[in-house]
Amino acid sequence: MPEATLTISSKTYSAWSLRGWLMCRLAGLEVIEKPVVNDAANRAELLLLSPSVLVPRLTYDGASVWDTLAIAEFLNEEFPEAGLYPKDRIARAHCRSIAGEIHSGFTNMRSALPMNLKVRHERFPVFSGARPDIERVETIWSECLSTWGGPFLFGAEPTVADAMYAPVATRFITYAVAVSAPCLAYCKTVTEWAPMAEWIAAAKAEPEEMEELEVEF
Repeated sequence: MPEATLTISSKTYSAWSLRGWLMCRLAGLEVIEKPVVNDAANRAELLLLSPSVLVPRLTYDGASVWDTLAIAEFLNEEFPEAGLYPKDRIARAHCRSIAGEIHSGFTNMRSALPMNLKVRHERFPVFSGARPDIERVETIWSECLSTWGGPFLFGAEPTVADAMYAPVATRFITYAVAVSAPCLAYCKTVTEWAPMAEWIAAAKAEPEEMEELEVEF
């Protein structure tokens, strides 16, 4: 198998890096991680790699792919038997739709509850403007869990949708966001998922001076 590298930012703060990394794990693709930090030299280097200046960026077998959904589609083409998307046509369409929704929306929630895997708040004042986003996430999760039976959004095995919503699950836990029992159980499922547990452990061991590179959370 050709060598694969994944350019990522902070494991503590970078939700998009986490999503791309989880997708590689879903595909069964072992990657060499290439961390970058937010200084002028590394930003200039990243500009040469990715015109969007965003991470993650996957390099594999001559291809260079950035943007998490682009990575998901690329990996699905390269590893069609890996199960990144549900086999059922209707479930697959739904998976793509909710993945696209988190990719392009929920701005208030992202701003109010940035990902931080090193802290845990027992109480945290949630900006009222973020409430509709939180409620929408709960609706998405509840519909998926009731329709496809859990414990992941589309049944027994994780998919692209779980990779996309994994950082949201960590936010709800970090900031003690009050959600329904099924949604809280889903957060537990996600954080106990073996790749997630590995990422969280690495985040906690990460040097404090590493900073977030992305323009989005």
